[in-house]
Parts: sequence; structure tokens; C-alpha cells
Amino acid sequence: MSRSTPRRRAERPPSRRERAATGLSTRVERVASSRVPLVAWAVITLAGLGALVACLAERGPAWLCGAGSIAVVTAYSWALAARTGGRPVIVGALALVLGVVVVLSDDDSLRTGAAVLTCVVSAVLAVMVTVPAVRFVHVVREVVLAVAVAAVGALATVGFEPVVTVVRFEYATLGLSFLGALVLVYRLGAGLHGLGRRGVVTVLIGSLVLALTLAYAELLRRYGTPALVDSLFDVVDWSRDHLGAFPRPLEALLGVPALAWGTHMRARRRQGWWVCAFGVAATIPVAVALVNPSITLVEGGLSVVYGVAVGLTLGFVVIRLDLALTAPRGRRGRRGRLDEEAGALRPEPSRTRPLL
Repeated sequence: MSRSTPRRRAERPPSRRERAATGLSTRVERVASSRVPLVAWAVITLAGLGALVACLAERGPAWLCGAGSIAVVTAYSWALAARTGGRPVIVGALALVLGVVVVLSDDDSLRTGAAVLTCVVSAVLAVMVTVPAVRFVHVVREVVLAVAVAAVGALATVGFEPVVTVVRFEYATLGLSFLGALVLVYRLGAGLHGLGRRGVVTVLIGSLVLALTLAYAELLRRYGTPALVDSLFDVVDWSRDHLGAFPRPLEALLGVPALAWGTHMRARRRQGWWVCAFGVAATIPVAVALVNPSITLVEGGLSVVYGVAVGLTLGFVVIRLDLALTAPRGRRGRRGRLDEEAGALRPEPSRTRPLL
């Protein structure tokens, strides 16, 4: 006796609501994969920058400062979330709401907190937006781009009109930025086991330089002898009188060289991300450059330029030493270095694509 064939249930056609939801989801995915989000981000950022420049020049209504800062921090939060594989729409909307609340409340504590977060987001985004640099000319491009991103964040930071103690503000933003960069780099650099022996040594040296720089500055500020302090201030005063500014030591001696070497190393090894984490020592001084009311806009800009110039010089020396120690030697070694430079491009997402 043959068994009867089981009956198949007729498939229910999708309802009108399901078809509408599917069509909406398809349209959203199509827009998200197009250039529309990038163009919208650029328009919002440029609009915020224009408002901040007008506010700085004391042109236009007073609310331009707050509006410009809100636009920049919203765009930067969106970009940082998108770059690190987060949820840019949610993060951007949250930054927008918080920025509006801060400006409307006009509370000094909230304004200061918003300035800290804006500074931190700007500094971390400036590092995350970089791409691997095969040659030194590409290194210069990445460092200049990171400094430019942090400089826009500096305008947005002072646009919130924070009430701060400069030293505490600088320490707080540096600590939060370094912590945020390490958390992100931990994922990008394949965790601690991806460091390797050279990576561990590099991170230890960078941490030691950062600690010694901060400790020396603090000890000098609190316990330095008048003669030593006067001699150091004489050098700073001479530089300000003859050059217009004095480069920030943390930016010139650690931040820019680390960012230069890190982007160069990322083209060859994933451990370069751990070196790039110390790049916030370059982007934070830029982002807080306008917080100190005793420093003019021209002096702050010249200080950043001098710090970048000194840091790139040190970065070039470090890169050459790294290549000299790791590349083959001799005549064949020179040919090998040229071949290595031509093919040294570790695959990494483009600047506008998520890293994770």
C-alpha cells in the first residue's frame, strides 16, 4: 500500500505591511551604501565649521557658537561610530540631543563636560581616520589630516564656552583619549597576543615617554627651583618673541612621531595600530590649543605647526632606523628595500569604510 503524499501548505503571500517594510529596508540599505551619508557628513561639518569661524570673528548672532559646536560634535560622533563599526545613527542622534540640551540649559558644568567629550571624540577620531602610509610623503599627509581634524574639534571645544582649569582639563582629556584609543586599538591590533616582542617593547617605551613627560612637567611646575624654571621660561619667551610660538613638547616629542611611525608600520604590520594609539598625544594638544585664554589664535596655530614640523623630523629618523634594522643589508638589501616599499601595503579598509 503506497503512502499518501503529504499535503503542502500553500505559501501565504506577503502582506502589504511586510512588502512596505521590505521595500523600506532595501531603500535604507541602498542609501547607506551610497555616497549620500558621506556628503551629508561633509555638509554638516562644513556648516558647523563656518558657524564657529563666524563666531570666532564675532560676526553673526551669539547662538552660532553653540550651533557650530553641536554640528561638529554630532558629525564627529557619527564618523567615529561608523569608522569603528558602531551604530552611527544612534550615536550621532544621542550627541545631537545632548548638545542641544547643554546649549539650552546654559549650565557651566554641562558646558564643560560637553567640551571634554568633544575634545576626546575629536582627538580619537583624528587617529582613527588615518590609513596606512607606505612612503614618508604619505606619512606627512596622514599627520596633517589628523591635525586638521583635531583643529576643527578645537573650535568646537571652545564653542561650548567651558569654564575650566587649563591643567586639569588637559590631563582629563589626555587620559580619556588615551584610554579610548587603547580600547579601540585592542580590537584593531588583534589584542595583546598580536603585539609580539617588538610591539611590547614599543608600547612600553611609548608609555614610559608619556609618563616621564607628564611627571617632569608636573614636578617642574610644583617643585622646580626658580633658577631652573626661569631658564626654561627664557627659552620659551625667546621662541615666542622671535618665532611667534613654542611647540608643545608632548606633541613634538611623542604624539607626532608615534602617529608617523604608526601609520608607516601599519602598511607592513598590524602592530602599527598600537603605536598609533600614542598619536592622541599629538591630537589632544591640538584639540585643547584654544582652551587657554592667555594664548592667541595665531600663537596656538604656530605652536601646532612647529610641533608638527619637529615631530615629523623625529618620525622620519625613527622610520629610517626601523627600516635600517629590519630591512636586508648590502646592495641586494637596497633593492630589497625598494621592492618592499613597492609591495608594502597591508590590506585595510579605506578611509570612509568601517575598520571593524
